Amino acid sequence: MKIGIVCYPVPGGSGAVASELGIGLAGRGHEVHFLSYARPFRLSRYYENLFYHEVEVTNYPLFQHPPYTLTLAAKIASVAEKWKLDVVHAHYAIPHATSAFLAKQILGTVLPKVITTLHGTDITLVGLNPSFFDVTRFSIMSSDGITAISNFLARKTKEQFVITKPIEVIPNFVDINRFSPDKPGCQRDHFAPPDEKIVIHISNFRPVKRIPDVVEVFRRIQARLPARLLLIGDGPEAARAQAMVEQYKLEKQVLFLGQQEYVENLLCLGDLFLLPSEQEGFGLAALEAMASGVPVLATKVGGLPEVVIQGESGFLFEVGDVEGMAAKGIEILSGQDGATLKAKARRIAVERFDWVKILPRYEAYYEKVLKQ
Repeated sequence: MKIGIVCYPVPGGSGAVASELGIGLAGRGHEVHFLSYARPFRLSRYYENLFYHEVEVTNYPLFQHPPYTLTLAAKIASVAEKWKLDVVHAHYAIPHATSAFLAKQILGTVLPKVITTLHGTDITLVGLNPSFFDVTRFSIMSSDGITAISNFLARKTKEQFVITKPIEVIPNFVDINRFSPDKPGCQRDHFAPPDEKIVIHISNFRPVKRIPDVVEVFRRIQARLPARLLLIGDGPEAARAQAMVEQYKLEKQVLFLGQQEYVENLLCLGDLFLLPSEQEGFGLAALEAMASGVPVLATKVGGLPEVVIQGESGFLFEVGDVEGMAAKGIEILSGQDGATLKAKARRIAVERFDWVKILPRYEAYYEKVLKQ
């Protein structure tokens, strides 16, 4: 098949999944074309059968904000016509599914099938904004196929947007060879001495990730046992986190590593992963931590209960329960169950979310939609 993938190129769950999906499909012999305003952040090298088409964002004095939705639509139409795409796979309803619909109108009879994958905030935050509600619903309903990354998100979409079309649930996935406890990666002693535990958090540092809770949980853990916190990523809450670290005088215990492309080389060093989010459509960072053999403490929200198995690969808490998270973190890090949890986390990731098992589900869904 010839597949176009439209996604956000910046770090985040949807961009990571779209990139990994394209890499996996190209590896299975399909021709994959990425379309975005920048190269997706996990496409850092050459892959056979994989192409990237940059969407130029034109600045024109008439427009206060460049009309990206329109330029993207024109690019999708151009690439689809030139390369004879069978499928355009839009990751995120707005603006990608909207642009794909416009591209189909431009092409007329030369129509690739449009499949939209819903990732989370396009439904739970952006889509529910009154300014975007109608166009979000229209874009979803105009798609030839719809997938969601969790059962939670599929239910939420149907309820909130009154979607009458079927939604195929295909969970996020992980390359279990890339994310592994045995990854050589960086040397552990670069970050902590042998007697200290390593706690990790990865996100885009938006308010929904509740970064202050990460710092607060770690403060309580560190007060009871020697530990280091690796904060990976960047975003609007980074400055607030830095201020809290300085307030608690934890500058030597907390390392701000910023954006990191090869997070698999860091996750394998962890003893515990924190994800106290207010909302998660799935929780890809938690899955990648599990595949790396790191147990997860997360919140009981969104799709996270479908990923983190209570008492097996980690533990789930109510939003804001920093006391409960810290207590469980201290118990795991100071007890004998840490190694068992690490092994279980890895096993669940391998058994349920190995990309070797999930990629064929996308292929089968493409084939199904193409026959409609």
